[in-house]
Amino acid sequence: VQVVESGGGLVQPGGSLRLSCAASGSISSIAAMGWYRQAPGKQRELVAHITTTGSITNYADSVKGRFTISRANAKNTVYLQMNSLKPEDTAVYFCSAQRGAIVYWGQGTQVTVSS
Repeated sequence: VQVVESGGGLVQPGGSLRLSCAASGSISSIAAMGWYRQAPGKQRELVAHITTTGSITNYADSVKGRFTISRANAKNTVYLQMNSLKPEDTAVYFCSAQRGAIVYWGQGTQVTVSS
């Protein structure tokens, strides 16, 4: 399984960005996909997570009400809509795809929130 993110960049506080993630390869058994982030000097943390049916989502408390995870009709594609961005949202954002007990990771995309 290959995972590729896109959509990061530089945005001012209060702005919005939309991240995209596509999984390819042996995707038939992917059960869930998610977004994580890692800021300099900090551990990687969960941002949002969604089952491939889209029936279950969960979010980190720090992003609830501002970020929305969704999936395309193709179950191997997910998005992260980020609104009301704050400087503390600055991090490398990683997409994950879970197949059984194995988690596949993308290379990450930088999101920088700064004026």
